[in-house]
Amino acid sequence: MATLLLNASYEPLRVISTRRAVVLVLQEKAEILEESEDVYHSASTAVPVPAVIKLKYFVQVPYRARIPLSNAAVLRRDRHECCYCTKRRGTTVDHVMPRARGGKHEWENVVAACSKCNAAKADKTIEELRWEMRFKPYVPHGTKWLLVGMKESAAWEPYLVTAGA
Repeated sequence: MATLLLNASYEPLRVISTRRAVVLVLQEKAEILEESEDVYHSASTAVPVPAVIKLKYFVQVPYRARIPLSNAAVLRRDRHECCYCTKRRGTTVDHVMPRARGGKHEWENVVAACSKCNAAKADKTIEELRWEMRFKPYVPHGTKWLLVGMKESAAWEPYLVTAGA
């Protein structure tokens, strides 16, 4: 299980383990905003398992200009939809301009693709194949991208207001 950690300003910081979240609450460094239905028990106390906690003090966060590029992030950005066909689920990542032809490994050049389209495309360009892209790749922005690869909790949704996520 995981817990969403918010700054004192309600800005999402990261996802932490529930064990770490309980420790922060017990140390009175954070307060519980949303609880799950589970409870941690000890010999002398019971603590509700937090789904969302907020720090009691503000933490300065260094500015991150770009979201880190990963296969999981690309698949999530493209909603696991193949960029080239409508028939299959996108399970692989393809370089629009193949790396063998000088294409860069960057957000604007990678898309989700089904394995069949990815294999058929190989190191060809979409112009050579006369294919069309269903959507244009872009750099994602917003706090929701902190959660790439995480199973989101419904309790987190009100705290993840983003633009372009």
